Amino acid sequence: MTVVGIDVATAGVRASAVADDGTVVARASAPLPAPVRTAGGRSEQDARAWWPAVESALWQVCAAPEVGTVDAVAVAATSGTIVAVDRHGTPVSPALMYDDRRAARENATAATVGADRWDAMGTAVTPTMALGRIAWLAREYPDAAGVAHTPDVIGTALLGEPVPVDWSHALKSGYDPGVRTWPWEVFDALGVPPSWLPGVVAPTCVLGETPRPVAGLPKGCRVVAGMTDGCAAQIATGAVSPGRFAGILGTTYVLKGVTRHRLVDPAGAVYSHRHPDGWWLAGGASNTGGAGVTGDLRRLDAAAAARGPAGMVAYPLTGTGERFPFSAGDARGFVLGEPSDEVELHRARLEGVAFLERLALETMRSLGATVEGPLLAAGGGSASALWNRIRATVTGLSLQVAEHAETAYGAALLAAAGTAPGGLDHLVARAATRGTVVDPEQAEAEALEASYLRFVGELGRRGWLDRVPMVER
Repeated sequence: MTVVGIDVATAGVRASAVADDGTVVARASAPLPAPVRTAGGRSEQDARAWWPAVESALWQVCAAPEVGTVDAVAVAATSGTIVAVDRHGTPVSPALMYDDRRAARENATAATVGADRWDAMGTAVTPTMALGRIAWLAREYPDAAGVAHTPDVIGTALLGEPVPVDWSHALKSGYDPGVRTWPWEVFDALGVPPSWLPGVVAPTCVLGETPRPVAGLPKGCRVVAGMTDGCAAQIATGAVSPGRFAGILGTTYVLKGVTRHRLVDPAGAVYSHRHPDGWWLAGGASNTGGAGVTGDLRRLDAAAAARGPAGMVAYPLTGTGERFPFSAGDARGFVLGEPSDEVELHRARLEGVAFLERLALETMRSLGATVEGPLLAAGGGSASALWNRIRATVTGLSLQVAEHAETAYGAALLAAAGTAPGGLDHLVARAATRGTVVDPEQAEAEALEASYLRFVGELGRRGWLDRVPMVER
């Protein structure tokens, strides 16, 4: 069996063909036009460009001789991007991107009208939430038949008829996957006709079979409901069963994991998608990470590894404000103490991100999550052996560097899960997701523990952290 996963990102499309044993046998990509963004907070992309880019990537990946016949395909895309469509599912408006703020007023109304629902969901209605933009589109495009999300547009092109949305892509449009319903009282208050909202299915549900060969896919290829890009990337790491968490360290740090019950965070820093098998995918994205660590990283890593723990503490926040694991709009990066040189400052920055990771894990535990080791590691930061060792020592968990952490790979696993017995967990176990395991360095544990307590103490002193979640590990 060969499956294909498609990642429709902001800048372009990526496709990966994955064999039955989890091996990637082909990859391809195609560009998309950059979103047009204005100073007033509008962010648009030409939705008519999505299918040609997906079609190009599919033709390329299916043409690889190692691929053979493709049995199933699934799509993952940016969360919160929507477009108005006609009755055939064809876009009739620009795509309003995930960061578009034009419906801030509508979202403020939604936050008030649906307050009880959002509290139960543990969801914060932000100015960029897609829910408000649905109301904006309904008002500005009254002749449209409804709204669609990015994978819905692609599914329609593959199957020749409109398709339902999966509950992952629908989350930021207001769908409640806990009770499996749209917030009708909110859309009624915003003047959105019920007919505008698509049907909703679980991820891995088979949407249909291609009625003809299309873009290199054979007739009868199954089109499977996917999940958002972040969820697909989590699945690609292997974090698919309760207790498994993945720390994704790229430009920013993101923590995602699986819980048996939905976590409700009063601060709104943690939110949960629903797992295809009914569990929950809890997570959050911070404003610190790789973007705060600069310089000749290879040279600095080598020198810092020989030096040992820093004697000072750094919080390498990128920009202003923190959103996870605590929410503080006035948060700023800081340095406690005077670094002896650039090597010590570099080491302190690596440790600072690791401290935030531990705080994030402790926050998840304090909300009721079980966190089992090893912690799966992904993102560009996981290429640093020193950083991995620091993270393992600070968190007290062994770190397993994921072999595959691409969104397209996760989408391929979702496609396979919709067409093969055993469920998603079984498929991930078969896939080649095992990677290098890094254990804590006990000789450095005491020094890093002292610096961690100093770090969280400073967050509290500045009024950004109400309490330090200290849960026995």
